[in-house]
This record gives sequence, C-alpha cells and structure tokens, in this order.
Amino acid sequence: MTGATMRSTLTALRVPLGVWALTRVLLLLCVFRVIIVPGPDVTTDIEVIYQGWSQVLEAGTYPLDDVTWQYPPGAALAVLSPGLLPFLDYSSAFFLLAWAADAVVFGLLMYAGRRRGRSLRGAWLWIAAVPLLGPTAYARYDLMVTAVAVAALLAALRRPSVLGALAAFGAMLKVWPALVLAGTPRGRATLRSWSAAAGVGVALLLVFSAWMPGAFAFLTFQRDRGTEVESLGSLVFHVARHFGWEGQVLLNYGSVEFLGPWVPQVSTAAMALTAAAFGWLLVWRIRARTFSSSTVADAAFTAVLLFTVTSRVISPQYMIWLVGLAAVCLVYRSSAMRRPAYLVLAATAVTQFEFPVWFSHVVDSDPLGLLLLVVRNGLLVWASVAACRVLWRQTVTESPTAAAATVPAPSRSGQPARDRTLLGS
Repeated sequence: MTGATMRSTLTALRVPLGVWALTRVLLLLCVFRVIIVPGPDVTTDIEVIYQGWSQVLEAGTYPLDDVTWQYPPGAALAVLSPGLLPFLDYSSAFFLLAWAADAVVFGLLMYAGRRRGRSLRGAWLWIAAVPLLGPTAYARYDLMVTAVAVAALLAALRRPSVLGALAAFGAMLKVWPALVLAGTPRGRATLRSWSAAAGVGVALLLVFSAWMPGAFAFLTFQRDRGTEVESLGSLVFHVARHFGWEGQVLLNYGSVEFLGPWVPQVSTAAMALTAAAFGWLLVWRIRARTFSSSTVADAAFTAVLLFTVTSRVISPQYMIWLVGLAAVCLVYRSSAMRRPAYLVLAATAVTQFEFPVWFSHVVDSDPLGLLLLVVRNGLLVWASVAACRVLWRQTVTESPTAAAATVPAPSRSGQPARDRTLLGS
C-alpha cells in the first residue's frame, strides 16, 4: 500500500468515526441529563422498570407478577448486564453498555462496508439514524438486540451456521431476530442456518427454563396487550375521539393504550394483518428464484418492516431494529433497498418528535399529535410496500439469466469472486 493510498484510507475512516463519536457524545449527554430533551424523561424506565426487574432476577425468578415483563427469557441477560460494571450505578452502566452495542454495530458496518463489492452507505445510515431517535436509543435494550441481528446478517454469506445460531440467540432476547432467517437461499445454506437456529434455540430454552422459574410468563402478558397509541391501528381511535368515541387512553400493560369500545376488534384486525403479512412472506419464499448477495438482508428488512407496521404496538425503539437492518442492506451494492431504507430514516426523524418531544399531543389526539402519527406511520407503510415490491421484483420476476450477467467473473485462481451477486435459484 502506497503512502497516498494509506492516507486516503485513514481519511476515509477518520470522517465517519469522527461524526459517529460526536453524535454519540451528544446522545450520552442526553441520557445523563446534561442536555435536556423536551417531553417525558425516557431514562426513568431504566431506574424504575429495568432495575426493578434486575432485582427480581437476582432473587432467582423471572418477574412472574409484573405484566410489563413481555420479553423472551434471554432478555434477563440484557437486564442483568449492568452488573458487568459494578463500579457504576445501574443506569450509568446500562447507558454505557448501550453505547458499546452502538459501537459494535458501527464497527461491523464499517468493516463490512470496506470489503470488495460493498459500500459504506450502511455505516453512514447508522451514524445518522441512531441520534435522530434521541435518548430513547440508549434508554432501551434494543441496541443490544440489533447488534446481534446485524452480526448474524453480515455472517450469512460465508457462515450460515453462525447466522442461525445468532438468530436463535437474538430471538431469545426479543423475538424479531428470528426473522433474519427469512431470506436464506434454498439448499445447503437454509439447511445449515435453520438447523443451527433450531438446535441453539432449543438448547437456550432448556437452559433458561432450568435457570429460574417463569421463563415463559411473557407469553400471557404479551397476548393480553391492546392497541397502543402510536400504532397504525390507533389512528382509528385518534380520529374517532374527535367524533365522540367514548374510550380512554390509559397506561396499560406497560404502554399507553386505548381502552374502550371497538379496541379488541382493532387489535384483532392488527393480528390478522400480521398473519397476512407472514402469509405473503411464505408465498414469496416459495416463489423466489434468484438469491443475490443482499437477499438475506433484504428479506430480513422487509419481514421486520411488515412485523412492525402491522403490530398492535409501534414503540419508538422499534425504529432501531429497522435502521440496523436497513444499514446492512445498504452495505451491499446489489441491494435495491435504498428508497425503503431512506424512508425508514425519515420515519426515525419524525419519531423523536412523536416521542418524547410532543408525546402529550399524541396522547391528546390533537391535530399536531395526529399529524405526527400520520406522517411517521405513513412513511413506514410506504417503506413496507416499497420493500415488498423490490424484494419480489429482484427475486421472483427478475430473469435468472439477467441476474447471472451481474455475477463477477471468477478470479485467476479459478475460485468465484468473494461477494457473488447470484447465490442460487
């Protein structure tokens, strides 16, 4: 490597690293309350809820009597993780661990983006998106889960078994990482990744069940949730309140939800939409013929988008999942997910105003709150439709012959290029 090339490389690394460091210092100042963000203090959940859970877990049981515990048994690891820094109080340790998870994702995206046939667009999307969410990003454990999912997807091409193992581990933290397996190429890759996921998943369930009682209590608490005020279905009641709807907004099952007439029906409709979305994914999986280097990431991004948009709950931290998966898509030059990724970025920017800055307007269903929800959820719906169209076009309707034309020529050693565009059909 020449001196000029080395200087160019260092400059290329220095700029994103500097921007990441600057924005993350600002985030840390927000969660440590040096910079005050308007609206409710999102960090209190760490002290009141997470720390309370940790005390119950340390006593040798899952939170059996707490309806706000709605997470798979592996979530106990995230809740107990501040104990790794015993010289800090619980909240401070949690914030620093969230920062460390952020750094891991950034490092993975930078490393992957500098390889042949890749791009740093994913790293830049991550740099921009996380601070757009504000202090919520470091005040929930979703960054830790997203780090696992990003690592799984970046391992998919060369190590399918690692993809499966990490997907299973991530699902034990928060169910959605299981969806990263949706787009594995047929044949050996699917066999290795899915069998690894099944094996690791069963082993972890046995370990968590033996560890302490109550490992599956979250299933009941999750089942009984209603329609949260930020979800897509909630727009029905935000509008209905202006026409005399007699329901109310209350803190229920750990989130602010609508309670009253027609809420169960709307919640059921949301679950039906989720089932329909997964039905579409199944049809896509059966029909897909062309799998490119980005298909695993593209399919994971699309699946989690559908899962999020149709959910009865769209909490602000869910955006972290989406920007993490979108960033992995943008690492691959073969991915056509730029528009959905940038729509998610825009939705993330709106989310910070929806919560926490002007959350009172959302709760009151006033014109500003309604506008914020329509824009944020509308962007997510647009992104979902766009992602589905891109995934279908590239894998189902695109000619395998045309796709094969984009495969890099074999190297002189006779081995295929490292980052093949076409993986199978």
